[in-house]
Amino acid sequence: MKAILMIAVGNTDVLSLQVIAEPAISAATQIKVKLHAAGVNPVDTKVRRNGVFYAQPLPAVLGCDGAGVVTEIGSAVDKFSIGDKVWFCNGGLGREQGNYAEVTVLDQRWASLMPSNLSFTEAAALPLVLITAWGALFDRGGLQAGQTVLIHAGAGGVGHVAIQLAKLKGARVITTVSSDEKRAFVTSLGADEVVLYKPNGFADAVNQLTDGKGADLVFDTVGAAVFKESIAVTAHFGRLITLLDPGDINSTEARMRNLLIGYELMLTPMLRDLHEARDKHVEILNQCAAYIEQGLLSVHVSQIVPLEQAQLAHEAIEAGHTQGKIVLEIA
Repeated sequence: MKAILMIAVGNTDVLSLQVIAEPAISAATQIKVKLHAAGVNPVDTKVRRNGVFYAQPLPAVLGCDGAGVVTEIGSAVDKFSIGDKVWFCNGGLGREQGNYAEVTVLDQRWASLMPSNLSFTEAAALPLVLITAWGALFDRGGLQAGQTVLIHAGAGGVGHVAIQLAKLKGARVITTVSSDEKRAFVTSLGADEVVLYKPNGFADAVNQLTDGKGADLVFDTVGAAVFKESIAVTAHFGRLITLLDPGDINSTEARMRNLLIGYELMLTPMLRDLHEARDKHVEILNQCAAYIEQGLLSVHVSQIVPLEQAQLAHEAIEAGHTQGKIVLEIA
């Protein structure tokens, strides 16, 4: 089968299109999937630049997100049948094969039936960002109806689904973006107020929108500088959740505000083999599939790139300011 191999740590030129052996079912509960699309996420580029998470030799196949058709099932599989369309977040971190390939094998426990009204490219764009947004907003952030949430980078992969999930919860959503084009995009998703963070940051605008109280929950998807500025716009006794390392911070104001500060790394259950936590991830996909089929949740795929051009997808991610998601199409 064709696959994109990460043959070394480095720039995008370490991604190499090669023909490798097709994986085989090795356990009774596994399914084989003909992949039609693979989502591209920032973590893919970080693994490529910094190395895989496991002490295993390269090459490796990247890509956590996949969508395709079940073509073979193990003798104990009772969740899927041949021909089922599935989506999942599995592999791509250096141990299990990722989804930049024509075929993959995974345990049935980690897959879910695709929403019936999505294409493969749309479905492959979603698992990691849905699980991330859900965990940050609800599991770590405790967001409730009637509360105000500030979602940073609302036009991005995680941000654009986080806006929709927060609105489904009944929250008031403030989001930050970098351009008028993105303002229009996030408004179409349901954002109540939009702050252009250039050139003057966002703190003054958010505090004006909240009458100086700040947001009950702030969701940082950007990094250290945004995290630090976000302390001053998180309400007293509020929560500040980040996807990234905030670096060295002066915690005086956060302590004075009695903030709960949390981290969301949806990869932890895969990396630490926390199977019950991964079960929750599949439950999230099932619930989000219902929302999608009801027309309550959507995905924006900004670029569809052929598998053979995975380097271009990584370059686009690393250039920044991607709107929605980038997906590899697998013929």
